[in-house]
Amino acid sequence: MLAAAVRVADRGGVAAITMRRVAQELGVEAMSLYHHVPNKDAILDGVVDVVFAAIELPSAEGGDWRDAIRVRASSARAVLSRHSWALGLVDSRRNPGPVTLRHHDAVLGVLREAGFTLPMAVHAVSLVDSYVGGFVLQEANLPMSTPDDDVAGGLLERLPAGELPYLREVIVDFALRPGYDLSSEFSYGLDLILDALEARR
Repeated sequence: MLAAAVRVADRGGVAAITMRRVAQELGVEAMSLYHHVPNKDAILDGVVDVVFAAIELPSAEGGDWRDAIRVRASSARAVLSRHSWALGLVDSRRNPGPVTLRHHDAVLGVLREAGFTLPMAVHAVSLVDSYVGGFVLQEANLPMSTPDDDVAGGLLERLPAGELPYLREVIVDFALRPGYDLSSEFSYGLDLILDALEARR
């Protein structure tokens, strides 16, 4: 049932998750869902657990904390990119499920075992998750439908001649260079955050 709810949301966003639509996805009557869940809120809590289950769980045992958090952040970005509707949902639920709770505990465990104070661990989680969510939101809203869409080239053609020199420089000497990939900005920004957190650990 939760997988069906995720499919519904992937097509139409969180607002599309209704008892009726989930039931249609399963090929059953909406009333039959109430034998498994008490209400729509239980489905929403459940789909958050499904999302967190897909994100790689970091390990606090051995290794570098930055590597563990980097892998977890990259995994979260990949999962949330597939389910961008979940961005607002994951932080809004008041009854997190067991998978969600284990995930948060594991992330905090990596930081606490690495020597972060409790306040710094909380700051780190908030900062990294805000960065991941913001980057996913930015990517989801870029006006590109395929990898071949040339947003930078189209913008360059519309720039007034002789004006906006710094924007022109970014487009010509950076964004339009062969091999440039916006996704590389994610790793660069994440490394800056992890380096800053290490300096304050």
